[in-house]
Amino acid sequence: MQALSSLFVGRPLNILAVAALFLAGHLILRLVVAAPRRYPRALLVAAAAWALYAAWEWLVQVRTPEADIRADLLLIWPLLGILSAWMVLRALARRSS
Repeated sequence: MQALSSLFVGRPLNILAVAALFLAGHLILRLVVAAPRRYPRALLVAAAAWALYAAWEWLVQVRTPEADIRADLLLIWPLLGILSAWMVLRALARRSS
C-alpha cells in the first residue's frame, strides 16, 4: 500500500500516465489488432476514470497541500482498482455471436 501511495498520492502526472496507458491499449486493440469481436471502448472508460482521478489529485494538491490524512483514497482506490480490472477483462473478452 505504501508503494501505491508513494507512486500516486500528490503526483497527478503519474496518474495521467496510467490513463495514457489505458488509452494506448484502446488504440492498440482498435487500430492495430482490429478485433471486431472485442470491446476496446471499455479501456476508454478506465482511461477516463484515471484522468478524473488525476484531476481530483491535482485539485487536492492545489486546494489543500497540507492534507496529511486522505480518507477520500479509501473510496477512490478500491473503486478505481475494481473498475480498471473489470474494464481490462471486458476489453479482452470475446463477444458472443
